[in-house]
Amino acid sequence: MILLLVSLVLLMALVAVRFSDKIGLPSLLFFIVMGMITTASGYQFDNYKIVEHFATVALMIIMFYGGFGTNWKMAKPAFKESALLASLGVILTAGFCGVFFHYVFHLGWIEGMLLASVVASTDYASVSSVLRSKNLNLKYQTAPILELESGSNDPTAYTMTIIFITLLSKSSISIPLLILTQVVFGVAIGFLAGYLIKQVINFFSFSQDGLFTVFILAVVCLSFAISTLLGGNGYLTVYILGIYIGNHEFIGKRDIVFFFDGFTNIMQIGMFYLLGLLSDLSGLKGAMSMSVIAAIFLTVVARPLAVFLLVRPFRSNYAQLFILSLAGLRGAAAIAFAIVVVNSGAPVTADIFHIVFGICLLSQLIQGGLLPFFCRKLDMVDENDTVLKTFNYYQNKSDVGFITSAVSENSILVGKKIREMKLAFDFIIAKIIRDNKTIIPRGETVIMAGDTIVVGGESYFDPIGQDLVELKISSNHPWLGSKLNELNLESNSLIVMIQSKEGKIVIPSGEASVKEGDTVIMLKSRDVAHH
Repeated sequence: MILLLVSLVLLMALVAVRFSDKIGLPSLLFFIVMGMITTASGYQFDNYKIVEHFATVALMIIMFYGGFGTNWKMAKPAFKESALLASLGVILTAGFCGVFFHYVFHLGWIEGMLLASVVASTDYASVSSVLRSKNLNLKYQTAPILELESGSNDPTAYTMTIIFITLLSKSSISIPLLILTQVVFGVAIGFLAGYLIKQVINFFSFSQDGLFTVFILAVVCLSFAISTLLGGNGYLTVYILGIYIGNHEFIGKRDIVFFFDGFTNIMQIGMFYLLGLLSDLSGLKGAMSMSVIAAIFLTVVARPLAVFLLVRPFRSNYAQLFILSLAGLRGAAAIAFAIVVVNSGAPVTADIFHIVFGICLLSQLIQGGLLPFFCRKLDMVDENDTVLKTFNYYQNKSDVGFITSAVSENSILVGKKIREMKLAFDFIIAKIIRDNKTIIPRGETVIMAGDTIVVGGESYFDPIGQDLVELKISSNHPWLGSKLNELNLESNSLIVMIQSKEGKIVIPSGEASVKEGDTVIMLKSRDVAHH
C-alpha cells in the first residue's frame, strides 16, 4: 500500500511540475496541496517526529546541492548584498515581525520572537523553482543575490529558532556560547570537510561507477552529523561544503550533478508532500486569520523594510528593491522549523505549525504567482541571457567547455567577420560580450576592439592530474622580471598559463613578463612526447 502511494505521488508530482511551469506557480506548492488532499481523503498521519527527521535530511541535501551549484565567480559580485540579507536581513525581519506578533496577536515577547524566527528565512527551493521555471534571469545581479541569500539564510533562522526555544523552555544555557558554537563549528567543519574531500580525490581513485557519489553523500551526512553533535549549525556546514567542492574541478563531478539533480527533486517532493500530509484542515482553518495577517505584514512591511535598509546603500534602484522584497518566498524550511518547535515541547500558546503552514501557502500562491509578472512589468528581466541554462550548467552536465578571450585594439581580429575567421579546430564562437551585452554571433557579425569572445568546444580533463606544476612568484624568485622567451626551460616543460595576483589569466606569449605575485602553471612530465 505504501509503495503504491509513493509511486502515485511521484507520478502526480511530474504532472504538477509540468502544470506549474505553464501557470507560473511554484511546483512545490502543488506537492503540499497533494499531501493536503491525501489527508482530506481520509488518510490520517500525525507523526511529527518522522517528518522532522525526513525534513532534516531533505534540507541537508537541498542546502548542500544549493551550495554545490553556486558558481563563486558569478556569485562573488553579489556576495555583500546576499550575506547581509542572509544574516542581518533574517534578524531584522524576525525583529520587526516579533514586535508585530507581540502587539497584534498578544503573544509573549519570547513566543512572538520564536514565531518570527521560524518564518524569517526565505526558501531556496521555492525561489530557484520560480526563477528557473519562468526563465527569469534578472538584471543588476538580482538572481545571484536571491539564490545566494535563500541558499544561505536558513542557518541564521534555525539558530534563532533554537535560541528562543531555549529561552521559552527556561533551559540553562549560554546564548552567546550557543551562537558562537553554531557559527564557528558550522563554518570550520564545512571548510575542513571540503579540504579533506579534495585531498582524498587527489590520492584515491573511485574507478567503479557510482562509488564516488556514494563517498560524497557519506561525507555530507557525516559532516552534518559531526557539526550537530559538536553544537555547530549542520545546515551551514553542508552549504559551505557544497560551495567549496562545487567550485573545484575533479573526475566524477558530472556524476554528482546528475545524481543530486534527481535526488534533490525526490527529497523536495517527499518533504513538501509530508508537510502537506501532516496538516489538519480544521487546524489550518482556525489559524488562517493569523496566517493572513502575518503574511501581509511579512510581505508588505518586514521584508521590504529589511531589504531597503540593507541593500539600498549599494545604490540599488527601486525596481530591484521591489523584486528582492517580493521574492522573499517562505517554504519548507519554515514549516520544518515549526515542526522542531512542536517536537521540542516548548510551552507555546499559539498553533505555530498551522500558522506557519498558512503563511507558507499564501507566500507560495501570491508571491510565487506575482513574481514573474512584476519582473517583466518592471523591466527587470534580461532577455539576452538565461538563468535556466548558463554556460556553467553545460560545463557541469556535458563535455562542453568554454573559454574567453578579450580582443585588443591592435588585434588582427578587429574588423573581421565571423565567417572570415575560418577556425581550423573543432571550436565554435558561442557568444560575444560587447559593452556588457550579449551579441549572438552570426556569419556577418563583425569583431570589434574591446569585445570578449566566448569560444566553446569539447573540454579536456586530465585523468592523471600530475603533469601540471604550479609556481608562485615571490619577491626573490629568479624568474621575477624576466620575459618568458628569456627563461631557460627544460625540454619537457612548457608554461601553459599565468595568473596574476589580481586573478587575471595571462596567455603566455614570449614577450610576457613574470611579475611578483603571479602564479605560473607549467606542463612538466617525463612522459611528454616531442614531435
